Amino acid sequence: MPSASSRIVVIGGGAAGFMAAISAKAHQPGAEVLLLEKSDKWLAKVRISGGGRCNVTHHCAEPRKLARHFPRGEVFLRKVFAAWGQPQAVDWFAAQGVPLKVEKDGRMFPVTDDSATVIDALVSAARRAGVVTKLHCPVTRLLRADDRWVLTTPEGALEADRVVVATGGSPKDEGLAWLAELGHEVVAAVPSLFTFNLPDDPIRELMGVVAPNVRLRIAGTKLESTGPLLITHWGLSGPAVLRLSAFGARVLHDMKYEYTVLIDWLGAMGEVQARERLSSEASAHPNRQVANAEGFGLPARLWAYLIARAGLPAAKPLGGLGKKWTDRLLDVLTNDRYDARGKTTFKEEFVTAGGIALQQIYPLTMESHVAPGLHFAGEVLDIDGITGGFNFQAAWSTGWLAGKGAGQLAMAESLKSPDERRPGQLISRSNRLRSAHASHRTFTHRPHGLYRPSTRSRTEPLPARRPRAPLRRPEPQRVFHRL
Repeated sequence: MPSASSRIVVIGGGAAGFMAAISAKAHQPGAEVLLLEKSDKWLAKVRISGGGRCNVTHHCAEPRKLARHFPRGEVFLRKVFAAWGQPQAVDWFAAQGVPLKVEKDGRMFPVTDDSATVIDALVSAARRAGVVTKLHCPVTRLLRADDRWVLTTPEGALEADRVVVATGGSPKDEGLAWLAELGHEVVAAVPSLFTFNLPDDPIRELMGVVAPNVRLRIAGTKLESTGPLLITHWGLSGPAVLRLSAFGARVLHDMKYEYTVLIDWLGAMGEVQARERLSSEASAHPNRQVANAEGFGLPARLWAYLIARAGLPAAKPLGGLGKKWTDRLLDVLTNDRYDARGKTTFKEEFVTAGGIALQQIYPLTMESHVAPGLHFAGEVLDIDGITGGFNFQAAWSTGWLAGKGAGQLAMAESLKSPDERRPGQLISRSNRLRSAHASHRTFTHRPHGLYRPSTRSRTEPLPARRPRAPLRRPEPQRVFHRL
């Protein structure tokens, strides 16, 4: 007889956790699905994302291109996005009454420009599906007992057939120690998506000024980024800086956040083209003061600052610059240098690099190799993207697949009688090899991490191969020419 109704517990009430719970119920309607959150509110990061508008995803839909926006997890996410990616997420939210719009930079927001719309859609979808939700319910321990999971909560022990961990990133390794105890490799956490601090640098007086397209580099490394740059009261921010901090998270951490930032304020223009433009303007307007020059499209306050930084008198006419002053000005414009000391976290999209190692996770079910019946979703994994809606897309995709995997595998288990071996009792690679060696049986690979013993014993000799016929080279054709 089939076993009783399954129980799936999702730990973490964020974006990935809600999507996992909804997906689990959709793929196993008969299962009891519990969603546990340790704090007093759901979807906290969704609420503040995008200045309260919620940057749901990005317009980029092709899986490989989408995965390139992730400094860590690109190869893994190609399979994830191919299985359930941006188009599916956009369609899902539209079906919940949350159509999305695309902005010029590719970011996608709800047409209401209100994150509450997204929160209401997720909470309502979970409620309609029958997901049981609990706030103020942290999980302090997770153990495998026989063929079930036992979760320790303030309300006592809670048993589950399958568990989805969607607790988000942890700034300290101790935050994932309970998962490391189960045999998981935890990649050390370091901050990602942070701004550059420039202590006591006069450029901070230009706070609020935006350079439209700059090229950033970190001296002594291969790190490079382009895009808008925002000057703040503590240093440098904006898309170019945040992208550079994400891709250079570990390098900058190893440098103890003390490094030199090289700025080409002209972006992709290059020194040769900039020199030609400056010379052309000087020829056309020789008496025009440098302060009143076109300034390569830079904001007036920034242009005045860079002129002064080059030591160039603002009243000097363009026609009287000469090679010396031109070289000095172009050096500041294309190779400006600032000493950064420390960092400031980008509060709206706080992300950590690090988490559960991806080589221990099946991408199509998000199930652990080493802890059967345990699935992962969201930033608890060693996955992080740049700003622009990419991290939320990873949360929706991994959450949906984790819930789907937990639901479908729980259903398969529920159809088994108690006397049958439960498919949920998967074993890690090392245990599988030990088991195979002990029983003299080999195991053949099955989709989604399911394994079954083959019929051949390890001691049984392989069948003899039929000898191949020797290869015969064709004889060259003779060509006769009529005389």
